[in-house]
Amino acid sequence: MPRAHVHHAVAHVAVALALVAAPACRRAPEPAAADPAASDHTGTAPPPRVLVFTRTAGYRHNAIPDGVAALRQLGTENGLVLEATEDPGAFTDASLARFAAVVFLSTTGDVLDDVQQAALKGYVERGGGFVGIHAAADCEYGWPWYESLIGAWFARHPEVQSATVRATGVAHPAAVAVPDPWVRTDEWYDFQRLPAPDVTVLLTVDEASYHGGGMGAPHPIAWAHPVGQGRAFTTAMGHTRESYAEPLFRAHLLAGLRWAAGL
Repeated sequence: MPRAHVHHAVAHVAVALALVAAPACRRAPEPAAADPAASDHTGTAPPPRVLVFTRTAGYRHNAIPDGVAALRQLGTENGLVLEATEDPGAFTDASLARFAAVVFLSTTGDVLDDVQQAALKGYVERGGGFVGIHAAADCEYGWPWYESLIGAWFARHPEVQSATVRATGVAHPAAVAVPDPWVRTDEWYDFQRLPAPDVTVLLTVDEASYHGGGMGAPHPIAWAHPVGQGRAFTTAMGHTRESYAEPLFRAHLLAGLRWAAGL
């Protein structure tokens, strides 16, 4: 990366972390408290934990290991403990209560049964954080509540190519973390419909800057909103392995994750 771009990325990361508490919409209460027994012998609260869920029942992205590694490194650098799993058995009330946020990283298809769905719904609505990355929008089509959580379901995409991402002007850390305009390469999803009015769109992709977009303007690509007492952040970017090595994309993910977790 050219030196000027590195300095630009670092500056945006610093701004994002400084503004990480800025709301995209009305402020939701903090996430559900961790296990009250989970403190060390000094009485100090343990670091926040994040569950990264990567189960696929449809197409499996080869970037999933890169995404897990990037999130794990970001967690280590920012005082978060990450647990990655493909086991839907992790979705119980007791297990989820240990986490400040749950990340669906390119999950596809029907990945949770009815009991596990109820556990995730209760967790978020009681104050837990949720992050959906890329193909998390290609998941759980038979569960209407999940559409309200993820914000919009995937419809189609053209080939991977460069495009221009634009900020909507919302002072949200996941948007402030990146430049406007932001030119990058990814797989640009069309969605079955626009997110609901109570969902705050943070970033759009300019269909004039690439071939094959089918939504028109605006074409949302990242958004955030309250869900019950919890918060949900979705970014439809992150198809390529290279995405997870990009400083700006990593800053975008970290800022969205920290916001969803109430940090």
